[in-house]
Amino acid sequence: MSANSRMSLAVHILTWLAYDRRGTDKEVATSQRIATSVNTNPVVIRRCLGQLKDAGLVEVTHGRNGGWNLARPAEKISLLNVYQALPEEPIFGMHASDPNAECYVGFGIQHALGQVYQEATEALCRSLSATTVADVLRDTLAFHSVSAGAR
Repeated sequence: MSANSRMSLAVHILTWLAYDRRGTDKEVATSQRIATSVNTNPVVIRRCLGQLKDAGLVEVTHGRNGGWNLARPAEKISLLNVYQALPEEPIFGMHASDPNAECYVGFGIQHALGQVYQEATEALCRSLSATTVADVLRDTLAFHSVSAGAR
């Protein structure tokens, strides 16, 4: 089983944009530049940026000096906003095939797990709503400072 990394990718992109857009006289924030940080193909970045744009989290300027920017300050973008911008996919999935309904456990397991998973999803959403892209940037830069000092 593999983890869904779309959320991490989206947060990475937004955090990079928040970092890169500080100050003035910056290079254009292209998918190529972002892809260098993520260490992936720019096509992957563009696909994610399209989803973030559709959700109103980023905006693009076309043309010679065009590029990507946050649509609002990083302090105003919660990780819940990011989560909701991505294609809806349950955090926990049920069995790939239906369990044996003639078994006592098989008959009720999906109902029981459904309730637990719903509560877990609600708790996750509450947690994501309490963290912003600015928080992630702050923690990322703090970690870098601590790590650089240890070298």
